[in-house]
Amino acid sequence: MFTGLVEAVGRVGRVHRAGAGARLEVAARWPDGEPPRLGDSVAVDGACLTAVEPTTDGFAADLSPETLRRTLLGELRSGNEVNLERALRLGGRIGGHLVQGHVDGLTRVISIHDEGGFARWRLALPPELSREVAAKGSVAVQGVSLTVAAVGEDWFEVALIPSTLQATTLRHHRVGARLHLETDVLAKYVARRLGGAQRSALEEMFGPGADHA
Repeated sequence: MFTGLVEAVGRVGRVHRAGAGARLEVAARWPDGEPPRLGDSVAVDGACLTAVEPTTDGFAADLSPETLRRTLLGELRSGNEVNLERALRLGGRIGGHLVQGHVDGLTRVISIHDEGGFARWRLALPPELSREVAAKGSVAVQGVSLTVAAVGEDWFEVALIPSTLQATTLRHHRVGARLHLETDVLAKYVARRLGGAQRSALEEMFGPGADHA
């Protein structure tokens, strides 16, 4: 588990293919000087990875074929910056919200409105995730915990404060950029439960498979 509070911005050394997967190398300086250890979980742009070659100034992590299919990590190039967060310690303070590090889908920046150092972003809302995003709820974009300011049929908006822009890679993204999106874990279970209840009601009235008609 993570909190969506970015601890450091790392820089990609290289991404090289290894069979059907790949290995990602990242250089990073942690604020407390304590790098991840072998086997530790690190969220890279919101995707949970396992440190397999930790060093004092960075780490390497393997990208599985599933990770390459569901994320943009395979498109990273040497020199690209990435948001980094180490896994939450049990009993630690949760300043953002509970983030799993599982990328649910990709979003796209539709518009950016500057508000005097602050910014309001409108982002595309994938149809399959629409039930899991609510106004004043939480999402993680590129691993950054954000509060949903408004929701439309196929979009949602977030408000970014100056410190978030300064401390993360979000300051580099422009209209049209594709980004990782993770919805709130509680919203997932609620949507699953409500979806199950709806299917049960339909099957009770019309028989098995009625919801697929």
